[in-house]
Amino acid sequence: MKPSPDPASGIRKDGQVWAITSVAVAGNSMEPTLKSGDWWLVRKTQKIKPGQIVAFWEPNRIDLLAVKRVDHQVAGSWWMLGDNPHTSVDSRSFGPVEPRHIVGRLLFRFRPMFRKS
Repeated sequence: MKPSPDPASGIRKDGQVWAITSVAVAGNSMEPTLKSGDWWLVRKTQKIKPGQIVAFWEPNRIDLLAVKRVDHQVAGSWWMLGDNPHTSVDSRSFGPVEPRHIVGRLLFRFRPMFRKS
């Protein structure tokens, strides 16, 4: 299933693909690494490896863009885990994520530029 065109997907309304897009973090499932309110640049790619943090369409809610850490590969798909296991809804809940649902890899936090730890 192809996700609907919107800026977070990296797909323009004319069908062309942006190489870079952005995502806003909501919630605390990736704390302490990512905090709610952070904005990140995302490089659109399906070439990922364990340890990277990626944006992807959640398998059971294809309208929900999630951000998690890649843990390992399972039969051609990826197992995603949040850094905060007590609050994270991740592959332990929805199973492995197919490569076609992956939007890209988080590259750089651009907002806020500075934050207190």
